[in-house]
Amino acid sequence: MTATAIATAARALRHANDHWRRVLPLLVALCLWPLFAAPRAQAAPLPGDSVYQLQAPLVDQAGKASTLADGRGQVRVVSMFYTSCKFVCPLIIDTLRKTERELDPASRDRLRVLLVSLDPARDTPQALAQLASQRKVDTTRWTLARTDASHVRRLAAVLGIQYKQLADGEFSHSTSLVLLDGEGRILARTDRLGEADETFVAALREALTGP
Repeated sequence: MTATAIATAARALRHANDHWRRVLPLLVALCLWPLFAAPRAQAAPLPGDSVYQLQAPLVDQAGKASTLADGRGQVRVVSMFYTSCKFVCPLIIDTLRKTERELDPASRDRLRVLLVSLDPARDTPQALAQLASQRKVDTTRWTLARTDASHVRRLAAVLGIQYKQLADGEFSHSTSLVLLDGEGRILARTDRLGEADETFVAALREALTGP
């Protein structure tokens, strides 16, 4: 190869390198843009009256950590209970099941249920898992969870659930089932036990068939 040919090839190589140095950062940016743009697009502020403003940490029956706000985008029924409860809490689960049976299968599949323990000192993920197994709850849609004591108080307050720990370690508590829309706003509530509340079921149907 002649000196002239070598010089020409060297200039072409430098030109190609300069071209890729300019183009490559743009290509990388275009490839990575969806990774950074998508979270920003999804991070719209929560409504001021959203229960999800309370960033309560949760651990479920499988030991999986999440936050209360991770339920955003789903219609959920939320209540509070504890696993060693012998009377009222089993009725809460039974009432939730009866309420679900009033829905058509497609609506029922879209519904999520969250039961948060009032007794974090004793309700470990293992205790929650044992109760889920005993009561044969559908853990693809139902979540039994615990949080720390301070968030138990805060969550009970925002849900309007009253409770008090008794001298024997048990709890006296209200039995509210609270319906949340996808943004965590309270749509309806019921304290009826043992049977489905028709008004509450109607609110559920509307929430699950809405846009």
